[in-house]
Amino acid sequence: MAASGKRPAALRSPAQIPLRPRAATPSPGTLTGRIPLADARPAVPGGFAAKSFAGEVVPFSVVAFREGHDRIGVHVRLTAPDGEKSLHRLTALADGTDRWSTDIALDAQGPWRYRFEAFADDFATWAHAAAVKIAAGVDAPVMAALGRDLLADAATDRTRPAAERSTLARFSALLDDGDAEAALAIATDADLAALFAERPLMSLSSQTKEHRLLVERTVAGVAAWYEFFPRSEGAKQEKDGSITSGTFGTAAAHLQRVADMGFEVLYLPPIHPIGRTHRKGPNNTLHAGPGDPGSPWAIGAAEGGHDAVHPDLGTLADFRHFVGEARRRGIEVALDLALQASPDHPWVAEHPDWFTALPDGTIAYAENPPKKYQDIYPLNFDGDPEGLRQEVLRVVQHWIAQGVRVFRVDNPHTKPLQFWEWLIARVTEIDPDVVFLAEAFTRPAPLRGLAAAGFQQSYTYFTWRNTKRELEEFLTGLAVDTADYLRPNLFVNTPDILTEYLQFGGRAAYRIRAAIAATAAPTYGVYAGYELYENVARPGSEENIDNEKYEYKLRDFAGAEAAGDSLAPYLRRLNEIRRAHPALRQLRNLNVHWSDDDAVLVYSKHLDAAFTGTGEADTLIVVVNVDPHSVRETTIHLDTRVWGVEPGDPFEVEDLVTGATWTWTDHDYVRLDAFAEPVHILHVKGRP
Repeated sequence: MAASGKRPAALRSPAQIPLRPRAATPSPGTLTGRIPLADARPAVPGGFAAKSFAGEVVPFSVVAFREGHDRIGVHVRLTAPDGEKSLHRLTALADGTDRWSTDIALDAQGPWRYRFEAFADDFATWAHAAAVKIAAGVDAPVMAALGRDLLADAATDRTRPAAERSTLARFSALLDDGDAEAALAIATDADLAALFAERPLMSLSSQTKEHRLLVERTVAGVAAWYEFFPRSEGAKQEKDGSITSGTFGTAAAHLQRVADMGFEVLYLPPIHPIGRTHRKGPNNTLHAGPGDPGSPWAIGAAEGGHDAVHPDLGTLADFRHFVGEARRRGIEVALDLALQASPDHPWVAEHPDWFTALPDGTIAYAENPPKKYQDIYPLNFDGDPEGLRQEVLRVVQHWIAQGVRVFRVDNPHTKPLQFWEWLIARVTEIDPDVVFLAEAFTRPAPLRGLAAAGFQQSYTYFTWRNTKRELEEFLTGLAVDTADYLRPNLFVNTPDILTEYLQFGGRAAYRIRAAIAATAAPTYGVYAGYELYENVARPGSEENIDNEKYEYKLRDFAGAEAAGDSLAPYLRRLNEIRRAHPALRQLRNLNVHWSDDDAVLVYSKHLDAAFTGTGEADTLIVVVNVDPHSVRETTIHLDTRVWGVEPGDPFEVEDLVTGATWTWTDHDYVRLDAFAEPVHILHVKGRP
């Protein structure tokens, strides 16, 4: 099953066309241009700028047509952040769609502008009519004369190279005597067609309005994320049974473990002082013991608020050292931005109008029914919107000054969308390298609205899409429907999310979900403990028992790996594959294929040689048994034209996990044992 709206199989190199400015055809005061143009893409609902990241291959497309049988051409005019302009020719997609497209890799970070322009392609119109009519013996002398005049006119165009003008004049002279045979040969000459494709002979023209496209830095769209709680990394149990918190120093000792698995962004839950009023105990109980650390999301105490660090973790200087140690290992630190407060936060006393007062004079606490968070007060953005805006901006700038350039935003859908549009625009104006990830576990409209308004990444519904049919629809939607503005971060789990699939799927489920997340999108994430297959659920909940939000976790990562009881080697291999294959660093190039089994998912990621940087195309085929309790044998069916192989032709594939190789065609037998190896990640190596 190919993705709807799929682009041509081969991504084309964006050959640039020398600029030859031509005035648009005067409009008679209508909305429609002389050559209608519509549905320009990339596009974002609400008029926001489309988004890309440095190195992403962006499909530019538009619907264009005209009356009658005359041929048209379409190009896109790009203006780079430095003001440099370029023109790129589009090609027509499937017959009858009137959609034109080209793929362009934009490497320069910053704001781009683009508009589409359509024109009457005079040579293509003549060549098509001449080929049809002369072959049919109709109007041959007329077609020869028209061709002579057209070529003679093109030969006088001094924007063309001198050698080209001489060639065109010579072809024109061949038609002086109305030779029909010569006219037919010229009309079907491939080299001449290519010449006019590069420098078309244009007459009528129309253009769209200018659109905006923001190209952000690569980590905004490509990265493997890992989450851990610093207080658990290096925490130790004392002889009396109490636990001493880990620190930024002990957590720094675990950075190499994260780097060795190949993760590039390390996300830390809130590192601020934790309130004591209504502090939660284990598993969100209402009463905390003297040794219970509380939830990091209950931010604020006498020691400070959002601009302070928890004393158990260390000092601001210790945090800066931690960030530097991470950077030295190729890891960026992402910090949680949770806009809420414990009852002990300084904001509560200093700015009561930033909260919601109830009729009895108390402040409303946070809820996510049926969950209640008595240890947290949500902010009210309508009491003093300007004051709250400036304070949050100050907090973000404070952490930027400590070396943080990535923020994971907690529950952004519970704050006004207008606020996020303002904050992200203001922050990225100050520092365009800052990236915001939305924890947007919410309805489709606000999830997409947050992405359109500025969030560079977003959590998605991935954790709840587990069957073949669900994943086909979901992944296709990410690659096609929302790719112009919503960048998914496919986290496989979080402290709050342990789905039934992971609770009851056993170790195969963990392998399956990690493989899909790492290959289906260029950004994915893992929460610590996933590699240890932590899957004991809290009764009646979609969470791990003994949730790390409310207590320390003592884990023996090294011991588990030494005993062969860890998923870490598999995660390491997945990240090695991601780094080695540029096709996996793209979002829009996913195509879903077919299988005869309702539990075997098949998709490919292809990148043309023009965009890989190696001179060779990169193609991977992923075949997954999504049923973690079974062995599946079936036949899969591939649209091999996606990577330029004709149906029926053989090609070699190598399993990048096991090293096995096979010769495949477009119809292939597979056997996937969930208890051994439930996933093939296959590299197409070429013809046997």
